[in-house]
Amino acid sequence: MGFLETIMEGTKIGGALRRLEDLEELIGHPKIRTIFLLGGDVNQLPNAIKRIRVAQKNVLAHIDLIEGIGKDKAGIHLLKRMGVQGIVTTKSNLVKLTHDEGLWVVQRVFIVDSESIKTAIRVASDMKPSAVEILPATVPRFVIRDLKKSLGIPVLAGGLLRTEADVREAFEKGIDAVSTSLRHLWQFS
Repeated sequence: MGFLETIMEGTKIGGALRRLEDLEELIGHPKIRTIFLLGGDVNQLPNAIKRIRVAQKNVLAHIDLIEGIGKDKAGIHLLKRMGVQGIVTTKSNLVKLTHDEGLWVVQRVFIVDSESIKTAIRVASDMKPSAVEILPATVPRFVIRDLKKSLGIPVLAGGLLRTEADVREAFEKGIDAVSTSLRHLWQFS
């Protein structure tokens, strides 16, 4: 099974956790199956990940945003030992290392112009992540179409989604799933 079935469990909304104070609400949310950790530090992480896993939810850690974790093989191995199922990163060198650890990997890319689309396709084609996450989620339809056609992997999106209409539009453009920290959008799943 692929990323969408295994990690997203067929849902289209992943809960983005920026502040650990919001963890209980995310864990208890009936529609959220996947939590994207977008902050915290190495001291807080073991307990948070354990609570997420006990709640039988999936967890991906954005390694670039977590303080005290090396952005290297040892950091990825540590996150695996803590219980994450995958890593989110903007750093292409970490994609292969994450695969080597047997984890799912989402390569996050920022789409700001036509050149960034070409670069994202080239890098993801070489690194072979499990999925790509584009930011912002409000990119034109052709960006999503080009990524999907060139890469053949799920395209997630995050950033600049405020309303259910924004989320609906992202899905209509071809986005497979979104991550959001906005509570009122978690219901949309």
